[in-house]
Amino acid sequence: MATGTILRGPTAAGVVLVVVGATFHYLGPSFAVLLFTHLDAVGVAWLRMATAALVLALLRPPWAVWGAAGRHERLLAVALGIVLAVMNATFYLALERLPLATVAGIEFLGVIVLAAYGARTRRNAAALALTVAGVALLTQVRIAGTPVGLLLAAGNCVGFMLYVVVGHRLANVPSRGGSPALDRLSLVVAIGAIVSTPFGVAAATPAVRHPTWLLWGLGVGICSTVIPYLTDQLAMVRLPRATYSLMLALLPVTATVCGIAVLHQLPGRQDLAGLALVVAGVAAHRSQEATTEGGPTDGPHDARRQRSGRLAARARDDELRRHQPPGLAPRPGGRATDRAARG
Repeated sequence: MATGTILRGPTAAGVVLVVVGATFHYLGPSFAVLLFTHLDAVGVAWLRMATAALVLALLRPPWAVWGAAGRHERLLAVALGIVLAVMNATFYLALERLPLATVAGIEFLGVIVLAAYGARTRRNAAALALTVAGVALLTQVRIAGTPVGLLLAAGNCVGFMLYVVVGHRLANVPSRGGSPALDRLSLVVAIGAIVSTPFGVAAATPAVRHPTWLLWGLGVGICSTVIPYLTDQLAMVRLPRATYSLMLALLPVTATVCGIAVLHQLPGRQDLAGLALVVAGVAAHRSQEATTEGGPTDGPHDARRQRSGRLAARARDDELRRHQPPGLAPRPGGRATDRAARG
């Protein structure tokens, strides 16, 4: 069986899922800003995870998902739940000390690393360069702030990288049926809520006496966790990890579009140039997928999968050769042996 590599553009469904998730990603902070004046950052982070876990549990009970999951799937779910709890807490704590543009810009550095790691061709390297330049123009990042804030933003950046890596692996674990993306998300968010409870539940208790705050927390949970993380899981199944990482450059693009549509903030020349560069970079990217069996991944796993495919094909050929009648089985020497025998 021949093994090769083909270049493909991002699937339309994968791009749409990333855009939908990015749009809701920026609706959530609008509710969170309302809560920051009443609750500490860790309290907002816990309320976000707790309300999202409650909504998802009504759709897919996490205990049932845990019982049906295999050992590998459980380990990935626990790891991703811990990553979500830490990532969300460091994100909100950093926002208390740094401008949103700075936190988002530092967070995007991790995405650049993942996308660069999977850029195996000159075309993809050029696409990455265009995308990074476009995001720099859109966000106008200025790395400034308190050392603690910068450290928290760096922690959030590492957490976001782990979220992409672990989340992509979990999304591509073979499913036994049902709705794997929704099932796994319910389990992961429940684990994240449990992990964050000792640190954030006390800070969130004032919201119990204010139903409006709870509604804001519910809005944060749905817009910042349920919808974007669900679309992420669905997109990760359809896109290789490096391609998905590059698609995350659409986050500032959707923020700009939301600013135009909702806040009537018209972009300037620099913003339009950044939009054009990001769109050009995303359009130019081509994912590398092995023609052998396997999910959409990037990096050294591709080479190992291709070698395994070749070895498996040789083993199958040897097995067929042993079970064929002697007159039909190919001679070990091939054509050269045949010619020698005839001579």
